[in-house]
Amino acid sequence: MVAETSFPMAAGEPVNTREEAHERVGCYMRRRKTGRFHRALKSGRAIGKSRERSVDKTTALILTRSSIAAMTVNMTYAARLMPEAPCSVLLGEEEWKLPYRAANKARKEPKKPYAIKEAVDCLGRLGGLKRAPSDGPPGVKTIWIGLMKLYILLAYREHLA
Repeated sequence: MVAETSFPMAAGEPVNTREEAHERVGCYMRRRKTGRFHRALKSGRAIGKSRERSVDKTTALILTRSSIAAMTVNMTYAARLMPEAPCSVLLGEEEWKLPYRAANKARKEPKKPYAIKEAVDCLGRLGGLKRAPSDGPPGVKTIWIGLMKLYILLAYREHLA
């Protein structure tokens, strides 16, 4: 049995069985998700441009930004695959109430979780999405910026409490 992280066959090698085809497709899917994560990490807040020299600070920076990149990619996929699922699947209570209020300039918090698609839209608006008719769904970078603003708002809110 081939380990899940290794590529089972060389590119261009023929596929002879249904199992080999499933294995090949699974590897390509994992490579694509890994590539999306790295792209989110790189484009989110220019991790490659960091001038940090300390190993401990660099490690903390990469770990923090990796968790945000993973969350960004998960939210992007969730909004496409299960758009009507409640946003509480991915976000804590404060994490879904605050972006709704901020993005919609609402005084009242929503009583129940709204759809993931709407949560991603709220984060996109926090991240700078203009909502023009020709705009598509928010991209990874916009969601990343929205999440960063959300966490700043949450930290500020805790500081005031």
